[in-house]
Formats: sequence, C-alpha cells, structure tokens
Amino acid sequence: MARVARRAFALAALSLAASVAPGASAAPGPAGPSGRPRRAATEMRGMWLATVSNRDWPSRTGLPAADQRKELTAFLDKAVHYRLNTVMFQVRPTADAFWPSPYEPWSQYLTGTQGKDPGWDPLGTAVAEAHARGLRLHAWFNPYRIANNTDPGKLVASHPARKHPDWVVPYGGKLYYNPGIPAVRTFVEQAVLDAVAKYPLDAVHFDDYFYPYPVAGQTFDDDAAYDAHGGDFSSRAAWRRDNIDKLVTEIADGVRKLRPGTRFGISPFAVWRNATTDSRGSDTKAGVETYDDLYADTRKWVQKNWIDYIVPQVYWQIGNSAADYAKVVDWWAGVAKGSGTALYIGEALYQAGAAGAPSAWQDPAELSRHLTLADQYPQVGGHVYFAAKDVAADPIGALSRVVADHYQQPALPPG
Repeated sequence: MARVARRAFALAALSLAASVAPGASAAPGPAGPSGRPRRAATEMRGMWLATVSNRDWPSRTGLPAADQRKELTAFLDKAVHYRLNTVMFQVRPTADAFWPSPYEPWSQYLTGTQGKDPGWDPLGTAVAEAHARGLRLHAWFNPYRIANNTDPGKLVASHPARKHPDWVVPYGGKLYYNPGIPAVRTFVEQAVLDAVAKYPLDAVHFDDYFYPYPVAGQTFDDDAAYDAHGGDFSSRAAWRRDNIDKLVTEIADGVRKLRPGTRFGISPFAVWRNATTDSRGSDTKAGVETYDDLYADTRKWVQKNWIDYIVPQVYWQIGNSAADYAKVVDWWAGVAKGSGTALYIGEALYQAGAAGAPSAWQDPAELSRHLTLADQYPQVGGHVYFAAKDVAADPIGALSRVVADHYQQPALPPG
C-alpha cells in the first residue's frame, strides 16, 4: 500500500471534483454564555499513528531500539501538546506484529526484516507511555492484508500465509487472507485477541479494509470458498457481508470476555451507500460504497450496537460536490441516534496545506469549521485526526487553529 493510500482513497473514490461551499464561515461556535465555543468535558480527541510502510513511525526501518522508542514517545508528547487524549496505534498492518506474538512474525517495518526481533516491545511500551501521559491507547489492527506485493516468497518462511497458501488471495498487487474461509477468521481473531489478553488496551480498533477496495478489471477469487461455504446465501455479496459480520461480532465478543471495559471500534470509509442506490443512504455520489464494494454493512453494525464506537473517515471538505462533509456528518448522526454506538468523525488533517488538495484545504480554518459544524449534533462525541506525522508537523497551522477555537481546555477521553 502506498504511504497515504487508505486515506487518499477517500478522495479517489469520489466520482466528481471537489469544491468548497461558498461563504463558509471560519468563525468558531456555537457559543456558550461566556462567548467561548461549547465543548464537552468528555470527548474523543484522537489521532491515528500509522506504521504501514513506515507512514508515521518508525521514520525508517532498522533504527536502534532507543531511537524507535524516542520517536514513538515524541508522537505521544505531541498528542498531549495539542490537547488530544487518544492514540490509535497501528500494531498489525500486514499480518505481522508490533509485539511478541505467537501467531505472527515481527513486523518488517521495525527492523527491515520480517520476523526479526527488534529488541523491545513497541506495543507494551506504547500502552505504558500513553497511560503515563493520561492518553488512551487503542490498538489498531488490519484484519486481512498480508503484504503490499503478490510474492509469497517475500514473506518469512514461518509466516502462516506460507504454511496455508490456500488461505491467500492475490488481488490488486497485494496479498490478502480470504475472509470466506472459517479457519482464516478463527486465526485472525486469535492473532488480535492475543494482544488483548496480554496488554491493558483501552480499545481494539479496525480501519476500513475488509474485502479490498475494488480494482478495475480484477476479480477477488474466492470461488472455492464460496462453493464450500456459501450455499445458504442468496448471493455471493450476501455471503461476503455475513463473513465480515461474523468477524465483527466475534471480535467484539472476544474482547468483552477477555478484558471487560476494553472497547471495540471501527473507522470505515464514510459512505455506506449513496441515496441513489438505497433510499436509506447518504446524499452523496461516491464511487465506492462500503455495503456493496467492501461488503461491510457499517450502518447495521452501528444500529445493532455490535461495536462500541465508529469513526467514519469523512475526509472531504464542507461543500464537496460528491461527498459534502456537512451532509455525510448529518447522515451518520442520524444513523447513530439512539443506537448506543458512539460516533466520532475521522478528519483529514493530512489534506491541510497538501499539494494538490482542493482549495478549501489550503485554508487553515477549514478543519476548525468541521468541528463547529459537528457541534450541532449531540451524537458526535469527538474527532480523530489522520495522522500522527501531520499532527506533529501541522504545516499550515490547521490543528493549532482547532486547538485555539475548540480545545482551549483539556477533555477526558470517552469510555
């Protein structure tokens, strides 16, 4: 996966060009009696810390353990500096591990060699150091991605994907575990829950990759699994959605049993379905719909309260012609209302000031406007920013503007 591929996809998936709403206000609000914006005493203020392809951390493979630790704690200090309270730390980016796992090899992103012991425990350290700073630590796992290439020979010889080649599907230049094989689901759950058993995690966190994003002209070859396991379903799509539903519910159940009080949350691509596809969908024109393309029924997960929180990646500006931030947030607030599932909004901090980003993102106030708008919805319990490197750099001061307008006081993390 390219360095920002999963987040940049939120733009690429749209069928129309971006635009900014005319006359959008930069003023903070809504104001309380003091004239200050109203902020909750408890709210999510999070950041993702991505390790895939060394996106955020470590800055490169092969750093000495002391330098890796120093970089990691520097990101935690930056979170505190900007009055954030939660870090989503990616600890299983490609069927590997950032802790000593009996199921999967040490990540290549640490040492440059998959399976090589880095000489310390990044996840254990991250939990301890986050908690020492008053931060919550959500361990972020990618369920099915194995490698960002299609050569199993590049995996360490002991890798489960080499021991079970029938579990593996090459697709779009990458390798994936096949979600339709029950043994795969059991294995993924064991690998994830090992970390839950070993560490006092505040949450388990999944991102937007379930079945892979569609690649034109390619087919995800799960024929054999469908023939073996899909007979009770009306269609392959229904079977695929059930496979993902089972993963979600079984992980949720496993987390609750192993560590009561630890939460389970997911950050999906923000468009469940367009209203033109389904009247229950959002007023959007996205080129990808999670229900139909990723086989992730994110709306159902919220409404059935299968997960503790959801963080849709609403990575578009206010007024975007294909997916207006305002319309998408409004839709998710409606879905979350009365569900028992907490709603936080995923924010595209990486877009602020980025070359080639829509003009709205060149304005340091755009992100602050997002929080002002979301404050209108009691269902929105906070925001999470992608990603740590962009938090640390804050190139055009967009996050500093958010702090000045909205985070003048610390807030307790939810959950």
